[in-house]
Amino acid sequence: MARTFKIKNKTTMFITNQNGIRIEYKGYPVGELPNSFGFKYKFNGYDEDGYEIIKEGKYEWFNFKGLTWLEKTELPW
Repeated sequence: MARTFKIKNKTTMFITNQNGIRIEYKGYPVGELPNSFGFKYKFNGYDEDGYEIIKEGKYEWFNFKGLTWLEKTELPW
């Protein structure tokens, strides 16, 4: 089974991999990329207990039809 691509609308795409797992991607124009784009981890200082604060970024993407596509993440709230 090969990968299948399905474009839902202009900025949403679903890709089904060989194992049948479906991943949702969101397309961004260059000027509207999120602040977390282009790095794996970023040091953001220390908290009040002295522990490091690390922000995880988006470091995997692909370009298709003039947009930069990033895997859509679910917010934890």
